[in-house]
This record gives sequence, C-alpha cells and structure tokens, in this order.
Amino acid sequence: MRIARFICSLLLAVGILAIPAPSRAQVVVGISVRFGPPELPVYEQPLCPGEGYIWTPGYWAWDVDGYDYYWVPGTWVLVPEVGFFWTPGYWAWDGAGFIFYEGYWGPVVGFYGGINYGYGYFGHGYEGGRWDNGRFYYNRSVNNVNIIEIHNVYNTTVINNTTTVTRVSYNGGNGGINERPTPQEEAAAREKHISPVSAQVQHVQAARADQTLRASANLGKPPVAATPRPGALNDRGIVPAKQGRYNPPPRSETSAPRPGAAVNPPTRSEHNADRPPTAVHPNDLPPATRPTPSSAGNPNVDKKYQQEQEKLNAKQEQERQKLHQKQDQDHQRMTQQKADEARKQQLEQKHQQQTQQLEQKHAQQQQKLQERQQPPKPKEKP
Repeated sequence: MRIARFICSLLLAVGILAIPAPSRAQVVVGISVRFGPPELPVYEQPLCPGEGYIWTPGYWAWDVDGYDYYWVPGTWVLVPEVGFFWTPGYWAWDGAGFIFYEGYWGPVVGFYGGINYGYGYFGHGYEGGRWDNGRFYYNRSVNNVNIIEIHNVYNTTVINNTTTVTRVSYNGGNGGINERPTPQEEAAAREKHISPVSAQVQHVQAARADQTLRASANLGKPPVAATPRPGALNDRGIVPAKQGRYNPPPRSETSAPRPGAAVNPPTRSEHNADRPPTAVHPNDLPPATRPTPSSAGNPNVDKKYQQEQEKLNAKQEQERQKLHQKQDQDHQRMTQQKADEARKQQLEQKHQQQTQQLEQKHAQQQQKLQERQQPPKPKEKP
C-alpha cells in the first residue's frame, strides 16, 4: 500500500508539471476511476459560525487504498484572503475514466463542472454572497446565517434556470452533466489562486479516516453530511444526510492513476457497450492471483519454492509499475504536444499490446515455477 501511495504522489507531481502554467489553477488530481461517484446527498446547511466564513460544499473523494469513494462533508471555511471566493472541485469523464479537478480560492469563481452543489453553487458562478468594502455580505436566501451576530447580510431570491433539479455529481460520461466552461470561467482560470488551506486539507484527511463516510458503508447517505467548521466531525452542530443512494459497482471497474487527461465524452458504439473492458494499462489488469504451493513432502523444498514465489511476485510487481510509469510519461508527452485523436488512439493500441505481452510473460513465468515444484515422475521398471 505504501508503494501505491508513493506512485500516486509521483504521478500527481508529474501531472502538475505537465499542465500549462495558465491552467494550473485547478489541479488535476492524479487518480482515474472507471466508475463515477455517487449522487450528491440531500442535507441542510449548518449555521454559519461567524463573519468571514464562506461555505464550501461537500463532495465525494476517492481513496486509492480502499478502492472506495468517501464523502467530504460540506463546511464553513474562513476565507484566506479578502475578496476571494471558493471554486469547488468536481469529477469529470476524460474518455477513459473519471478524474478529479481540485477546488481553489480566487477573486472570481471559475468552472466547477456545472454541478449543482446547492447553497449558492448552482452549476455556474456563486449566488451565496458578495464582497463590499472588504467585508463579505451573505445572501440569506441561500445561507443559514444568524442575523443577530452577523449584520452584513442581504436577501436576493435565486432563480434556478435548470429545467430539472439533479444531484448528479460528475461532468460528462454516461449520465453526467453536459456543461462546458463559459468564456468568463475560462478567464477566471488565469486569475491568481490559492490552493485549499490547511484546515481544508485536514478536513479531507479526517473524512478519509472515518469509515462511516465510505460510500460502501453509507450507500450514498453519509451520517455526517456537513459540519460547522473544518474537521469538526463530532461537533454537536453536524448535519446528517436526509437522502442519498449508491449502488457500488464491482472492484474490477476501478483503474489506476493517470494524471493530466483532457475532459472529453467517450466514444463507444452500442455494439461494444456491453463487452468487458480490455486491459490497456498494467493497472487495468485484475490483481495477480498467487497460487498456494502444494506440499512436495520435503520441508526444505517447500521453503525454497515459497521463497522463489515471493521473489517472482516482487519482480513482476516492479515490472508492472515500471511499465505503468513509462506509459504515463507517454500520456504526458501527448498532452504537452496537443496530439490529435489519431495519435492518441495509436498510443493506446501500443500500450494495450505492451500490457498484454507483459501479462503473457508473467503467466509463463508462473507456469514454469509451478512445473519446477511438481515432484518427479517415478521411473518405469524394465
């Protein structure tokens, strides 16, 4: 597991460097998942703890080690700089999997996938408040604010222009939100930005450590949907979800990290829609099965076989990871060169061939090792 975390961190660093400077404001987290996150749960917003706090909506994050989504509760965060707003992160389909774009602080709210997070974040822009002479004024029509303690408030009714209210939590792909950034949102990506503050990072870490927030445990209805402050998962002001649902797919649909991919809808024909996915990259392959050694009747022989098996396992895992890193570097070069779809398709075919050759090689190695462990056949009597 430590190796997996290290590789994910390495790939994330490579992915960030590969992104052009103007677009680094919204970092692509180096994780790609085969299936989309659960729908957004329904919950009430906790009371604002004080002036200067801005609402950051909850979202589903992905845990690599646990192969599961987990809910990061919505919370009030003290704004890091006067005049700044929060642009939420969002999941989007890149043609091979779902990738996450991290949220950020900035003077203008940018694109967040067209996701309707509620409480001022209705898909585009922010209707929850505004800055005026260095003070943040809260729109009471969408925020839970105590006017006895906070006086800088106003009331503006927000009209939701969407034809239907949806709780879909991702952009693109099958069933996803079909929205693209406006010219203003694209311009916002070039403004000065601040990454999530330390309180937000700790908030995510606390959510990841709470097993009850796993999608597989709460089935899309987290017991802590929102908190009054970051990390306050046990605060008396926490709010549970009122509604939510999730049907977890099989683990085989998960895939390995691939940073820096473009957000485009997939191209699949109806004829191929129900076919099982073919492994293109090493981490698309199912976990390698390790056969239990049969007893040869000799403890020394059995011990030697076990040592050889462990050595082979470690070598094969290194070869998988080495090929995976090399293929990710290929993807980064394609992104930097702004390659067309034909070149991308050729690269994917090359990767698929490499992965299949590696899989066949490992299967042959495993077979030879098992054959060596078989006891010799007795010689026939003349």
